[in-house]
Amino acid sequence: MSVYKKTLNTLLVLATFCLPIFLIIYFAKDLRNIEQYIPTTGILAPLISILLMGILSATPIPTDPIVILNGAIFGPFIGILVSWMGNNLAAIIEYFIGRFLGVATNFDKKKKKLPFGLGKFPVDSVWFLFFGRFIPQFGGKLVSVVAGLSHVKFSRYLWTAFLSNLLGSILLAYGGYFLLFVSSH
Repeated sequence: MSVYKKTLNTLLVLATFCLPIFLIIYFAKDLRNIEQYIPTTGILAPLISILLMGILSATPIPTDPIVILNGAIFGPFIGILVSWMGNNLAAIIEYFIGRFLGVATNFDKKKKKLPFGLGKFPVDSVWFLFFGRFIPQFGGKLVSVVAGLSHVKFSRYLWTAFLSNLLGSILLAYGGYFLLFVSSH
């Protein structure tokens, strides 16, 4: 491997680990402020919410609270749409983070040595790609990164992510709208 490629891989790995740490520190301080900030941005609020969900994809911070907030702010239909688009953006970013990590660490060779037979786990299974995302808080991130690491065919990953994100967005955004509606009446 050339010096350039080794340097590039090292930088990618460092960015993949350092960026989330920076974002966690930054957002942990201002998460409440961000939730209050989104509604004040007017017509840009849906775009801000989608981009925020994309940024949070590089951290362990889940986007579920923002999905609930979207339902409360935008109503059930727009809230579902905004949340679905934000979660899809996050899923794509997480997949490519996993893909870069897999290339940088030569994961294909190392997965054969994983304990408990994990190297043989059917990551490209539609069942795992779809239902794994419903594990509360970290399921989506786990499935996305592992799918990227394992070079799951992008088209298979994408349709399962889009479909499960739609179902999750319907449940959480409608739940957020319902909570606001019930609490205001």
